[in-house]
Amino acid sequence: MGDIMKENKGFAQNRSLSEQAGIWSTNEDLMEKAEKIMFDYNQATGSNICLCDSSLKPQFPSRCDSDNSPEKKICPFCKKGNMQGSTPCHDMHTNAIREAGRKGCCHIYNCYMGLLFWTSPIYTEGAFSGAIRGSGFLTEKQKTVDIFLNANDTFVMCNSEIPNEEFKERIISLPEADGEKVQSLGEMMQLCAESLSSGSEDYHETIKRRAQQQETISKMIEDLKQQYPNPDKPDKLGYPLEKEKTLLNSLRKGEGFEAKKTLNELLAMLFFTNPGQFKYVQLRVIELVVLISRVEVSPVQSGNLSMEINSQNLRLVQEAKTIEELTDILHNIVDRVSGTISSFRGIPHAAALRKAENFIMENFTRKISLKEISAVAGLSPPYFSTIFKEEMGENLSKYLNRLRVEKASRLLLDTEMSLSEIASCCCFEDQSWFSKIFKAYTGISPGKYRNQGGGIIRNIGDNNLSEDLRKTAK
Repeated sequence: MGDIMKENKGFAQNRSLSEQAGIWSTNEDLMEKAEKIMFDYNQATGSNICLCDSSLKPQFPSRCDSDNSPEKKICPFCKKGNMQGSTPCHDMHTNAIREAGRKGCCHIYNCYMGLLFWTSPIYTEGAFSGAIRGSGFLTEKQKTVDIFLNANDTFVMCNSEIPNEEFKERIISLPEADGEKVQSLGEMMQLCAESLSSGSEDYHETIKRRAQQQETISKMIEDLKQQYPNPDKPDKLGYPLEKEKTLLNSLRKGEGFEAKKTLNELLAMLFFTNPGQFKYVQLRVIELVVLISRVEVSPVQSGNLSMEINSQNLRLVQEAKTIEELTDILHNIVDRVSGTISSFRGIPHAAALRKAENFIMENFTRKISLKEISAVAGLSPPYFSTIFKEEMGENLSKYLNRLRVEKASRLLLDTEMSLSEIASCCCFEDQSWFSKIFKAYTGISPGKYRNQGGGIIRNIGDNNLSEDLRKTAK
């Protein structure tokens, strides 16, 4: 997106690396909590994990680092990863953590040998402060063995202390994992990372949302570069007034999807024609916010809406430091205005929620996303999420977990299915994760629940769960 996108590094914001590293070295409670979560994750998944601080260095030896880990059995003997004067593996892990930090979510990757890794970022008060990294599986075991057999010079065999045949056996002893399993492991790690983060509870979601917004706009800018190949004269395009009018018309009709699409096109043109001019872009965004605030909702509500946007969102725009923040603020305003207008134009919440609830009841035993459910309701994901929590009294993830636990409790009492079969049937990643979530809601393990012949399903808040497990169970 040019120089203007360099305003925000998206990594280790607001603090020096030494200050952020100090978060871990001086906060014993945080370190103890992190190690406990790491150990629980290891026990539930069999994965090896380590914790890195903001400078990407391990903070303490992990109890989860078994002798069977690929980092001990294979990595030390890989010549490519231990070349003198070069650290390709270190660079690979560093770049992966930076990518996870930029996206605000888990990033899955593998080395040329086929070893799988995944990492999730941790934030403290809105700044990147570290990451968790997992490993322990191969993508295709036979492919890794073939690489070894066909390129013996690739490895340093520790002065012949480890024969080739033994090294081959080490490769074969590692388990394989398909894409679906690793995706589930990554999602579980993301929950752990979120429970270790502090400050804004939804900061991971904010970073992820902003990364997706910038990806969409960046593609539009690339198209503009193709249309206008002379980068020295982008200003000839001028300010996209027609896009601005189209955006306001879409908002007046309550057409949220079209409004967001037009907003992205407008921003792409604005960023393309004004690279590196953050202050100018900020002023244009202020003007746009004022125009949006004048969009009439209803004779009763328009004044309140205009006042709210001018008092709160204008302040946010003025305090913004990056293009990502400005873009996100505008997206949130468009979501809220279009959603509000839709509700005043005769789209009752009850009807939308009824459609969503029927869809959830038919599909909660498989993975379904907020985007998928909100589309059924005919509302934007952020707006649907807001009214769902207001009307239902709990957020969507808790609602889905509760339905799955209730179904699991019936299967435990009414069938002879194994715990792993029930976990799969009720859309839990594996038996260990099923047990954790089930206990979080009922207070007892699935096995004990079955042996006792049932029990009372309780909400998470009614249990004496530790705070970290309560957050992980969300």
